[in-house]
Amino acid sequence: MFATTTVRTLPGERVSRRGEPSWEVAFLFPEQGTWTEDEYLSLDHQGGRLIELADGSLEVLPMPDLVHRRLVKHLHRQLDDFVTEHELGEVYFAPLPVHLKSGRYREPDVIFVRSERLAPDVQYPEGADLVMEVVSPGEANRKRDLQTKRREYAAASIAEYWIIDPEARSVLVLRLRGKTYRAHGEFSLGDVATSSLLPMFQIDVKALFEVGYKR
Repeated sequence: MFATTTVRTLPGERVSRRGEPSWEVAFLFPEQGTWTEDEYLSLDHQGGRLIELADGSLEVLPMPDLVHRRLVKHLHRQLDDFVTEHELGEVYFAPLPVHLKSGRYREPDVIFVRSERLAPDVQYPEGADLVMEVVSPGEANRKRDLQTKRREYAAASIAEYWIIDPEARSVLVLRLRGKTYRAHGEFSLGDVATSSLLPMFQIDVKALFEVGYKR
């Protein structure tokens, strides 16, 4: 039999029991809807979990599986090689919070930032020039990448948004026109995905998914 540990709490505070969440730890953090940017940025973003801030609430994203990680690795390598060769800026990968607007940080899988946007004293990017997201399985995750982030990245004036969809084996490249995205191209197996923002940059879609699924 396990010994019972008595935890001293304030009146009205919930006490954790075996098999329940650690409420005492949870009470150390702000309630959903009240998180500030400073409180969000004080979290450990190197712990393997992707955490985003949206209107004062934390969104904890699913842990990427091996397919997701292989796809991101391949995309990052291809884009980083291109950007480095042409001395265009820097390419990053998650976890890295990108500031979109007051009270909103997202963590795109792959991020390209032009040289002129970079500053030595900036801890996290203020926006980006191109972002890539590999869609995670599940209705909520698909909606976040295909709809919610599409609106948010457009509102943040991110010039180009790549959506890599393992379920459909497709790559959708969106180019900002005014305040909304328009499709630069939707590419499937056998196609070569191209960029409007970065002429000559391209991704072989079949090769990409072969890397992802180790075929």
